[in-house]
Amino acid sequence: MRARSARIAVLLGLVPLLVCIETASAATARHVSVFFVRGEQLASVQRPGTTALEAMRQLVAGPTPEETRKGFRTYLPRSTRVISVDVANGIATVDVDEHFAAAGNPATLLARLAEVVRTLTGPQGATRVQLLMNGAVIAARFPGISMSRPITYRLLQTPNVPAPTPPAFRLPAPDPAVKDVQQRLIDLGYLLPGDGDGRFGPATQNAILAFQKWERLGRTGLLDDRTKARLAVALHPAATSRGAAGKRAEILLDRQVALLIVDKRVVRTIAVSTGKPSTPTPPGDYRVYAKITRWWSTPFREWLPWALPFVGGIAFHELADVPAYPASHGCVRQSYTVARWTYNFAFVGMPVKVLARS
Repeated sequence: MRARSARIAVLLGLVPLLVCIETASAATARHVSVFFVRGEQLASVQRPGTTALEAMRQLVAGPTPEETRKGFRTYLPRSTRVISVDVANGIATVDVDEHFAAAGNPATLLARLAEVVRTLTGPQGATRVQLLMNGAVIAARFPGISMSRPITYRLLQTPNVPAPTPPAFRLPAPDPAVKDVQQRLIDLGYLLPGDGDGRFGPATQNAILAFQKWERLGRTGLLDDRTKARLAVALHPAATSRGAAGKRAEILLDRQVALLIVDKRVVRTIAVSTGKPSTPTPPGDYRVYAKITRWWSTPFREWLPWALPFVGGIAFHELADVPAYPASHGCVRQSYTVARWTYNFAFVGMPVKVLARS
């Protein structure tokens, strides 16, 4: 009798646990994953709902203020009207109005498409997405993608262009004056030992630009009189924050440079281009979570060589276009002259601190 009572007590004790499990499962089932852009990749958030239509409406509503502060963005215009979403035979057919394609350059339109396709892949068993605008197939708006038939998220994940290669330059003959400048840049940590060949090329120009940014001079990349004068008296850049021993990185948004640090010493200062005003790089403390020699940006369908992601789809990476001002989707762009060095310097787990002001 006592053993039977004990078994009954155990079973009764399991009831609340089973109820909690069922409640948690039901709560999870009542939420859908909505995918926004975070840097150069898509990232999910949870929203109330169970259907593809509810997921699409949540996508158009956009990120919350807190998500925006963390770097989540949507490229869909808020004015977009969702006319209908139907799921049948694994295909989600979504019909939107003309606002969906308003004021969009090719990159922006590709990002919108990626958000829609990824968000609608899953709810109600959808594996493919057919996008319509006012009931008709959208023609010739998305580079490299045919909208005449349903598409998959895997298609967007598949590279459709070759990986970029560094441009070939014919450097000028060695110049002793250039070699002196290079040696000074080596001493200050803008160039590396061995870079002083006396030839003025992209690496030297990029180092001069990094020096100008750090010293708050005009960002020309040219060796003008003011830059020459400052080079003669400049001090070695110093870390702007305290950090643990070992390797770490600081990204200074106001100066548009990155400091690569070992212990307390800055071993290299490089010019970068971080997020533009509409897609700023979020300040904070992060860590490199992967090293990827060739990273494919699914939303923007472009290669990002020597990528070091440190939060979501926000990463150090190489890109051909690295202006002297903030211009990225949130990432930290670098010239091909420094990107591979940064990649080799970093390790998975390396601290990265993004500072708004230095």
